[in-house]
Amino acid sequence: MDLAKISRTESLNKVPEVTLAFWVIKILSTTVGETGADYLAVHVGLGTVLTDFITLTLLVAALTIQLRTSRHVPWIYWLTVVLVSIVGTQITDALTDGMEVSLYVSTSAFGAALAATFAVWYAVERTLSIHTIMTLRRESFYWAAILCTFALGTAAGDLATEALGLGFNMGVIIFGAMIASVTMAYVLGANAVLCFWLAYILTRPLGASLGDLLSQSREYGGMGLGSIYTSIVFLTLITILVAFLSLDQRQAQSSSTKF
Repeated sequence: MDLAKISRTESLNKVPEVTLAFWVIKILSTTVGETGADYLAVHVGLGTVLTDFITLTLLVAALTIQLRTSRHVPWIYWLTVVLVSIVGTQITDALTDGMEVSLYVSTSAFGAALAATFAVWYAVERTLSIHTIMTLRRESFYWAAILCTFALGTAAGDLATEALGLGFNMGVIIFGAMIASVTMAYVLGANAVLCFWLAYILTRPLGASLGDLLSQSREYGGMGLGSIYTSIVFLTLITILVAFLSLDQRQAQSSSTKF
């Protein structure tokens, strides 16, 4: 095994290694997407159209920076994920609240869009692995899939907790159990790529349910912490974890240059 080649491949990969920290930040990001979108839409007072325009503009800017970098930079990557989470939530909310599209329809549509993205991605690249995101085309497929997973996860989460009346508590329990099942399947030898994307989709409704549970008022089944405080706490945790990963990455690169 060529360790130098493996090390070089890892350094060129534009997305982070899938670790426990990755999943923790992912769930925190999805929660911020839910509470952040609610805060911007309800409390800031800019109006839905202007708020959506601002967040979409920020996402385009962050994604442009991410695509133009030559390596994985933790703060750029996770800033893009947080913004994708917010925009994905806003897309679903716009369809549900603004256009009165049924959550059954939007969930099915986003599921079909994600399946189509994966189909084209695989047809072109012959892989859906996240361990070799080293070209602009492959990374473009990756981010298209990420946006679809956030929109699908938001719609599916709202469908479960609101349309089906399961509530936020049951949403956290159900989606948490589904993620645990996917993890167990992976441990038992199931396809790693399939397990990753299933878990990635499921963390979105888990994070949304957790965000609603913490931020919504008690009369609606939440804990009443409010969207702004929930968002601040989770953004602070994300910042700390990303700073730690950035430091760890710099130390690893410094160590590798000594050999």
